[in-house]
Amino acid sequence: MTQDDNAGQQPPEGPAQEPAGGGTTQRGSMRFQDGSTQPREPSLAEQRARRQAIADQEREEQEAQAAARAAGSKAATKRKILIGSGVTVGLVGLVATFYAVAKPSETTAVCTDASGVVVQNDDLCDENYVTSHGGHYSNGFMFIPIVGGGFSQYRYNYGGTGVVGQRVSGGSFSAPSGNTNVSTKSGKTVQRGGFGISGKSGTSGGTGDSGKSGGS
Repeated sequence: MTQDDNAGQQPPEGPAQEPAGGGTTQRGSMRFQDGSTQPREPSLAEQRARRQAIADQEREEQEAQAAARAAGSKAATKRKILIGSGVTVGLVGLVATFYAVAKPSETTAVCTDASGVVVQNDDLCDENYVTSHGGHYSNGFMFIPIVGGGFSQYRYNYGGTGVVGQRVSGGSFSAPSGNTNVSTKSGKTVQRGGFGISGKSGTSGGTGDSGKSGGS
């Protein structure tokens, strides 16, 4: 039996097949770009888009800076308003407190005898009237001479109530502070009050005297 001469042998490689386009590129070869090749210039549309993007970015940055400045200015204005409001409120409170303290209070005085009984004539507790009739003032009492010798004693009660001929109820025989307006039911001014200023029409019978009315 004759052995096949081609057994165990591979057929020789033939020439590479030509590509379909008719080129001469061999199978497995690579192409490399020439280093001297210049990059392609961007088109007019690409240039416009790039310029537009740069302009948009610059505009956004300017708007952000303007917004930051406006916010800072608004915050500063708000702080000034708050500070001004606080100062105004503080001044208003101070003025209100001053007037509350400075505004004199009001009270009524009634003229009583030594026993605390209300008398008709308020002049009997007025130092000017008493001295003009030969009397004098001492230890909170007005002393008026009476026929036959001796003196009658009178003094003001402040804040008490009562009718003529009855003992006064409540109040005090001590004169109030200088920030108190004191007048009688008949309209006579006993003391003019004021902040740091006081004045009297005559000398009240309660000056220098103390103690509550025994009728309270």
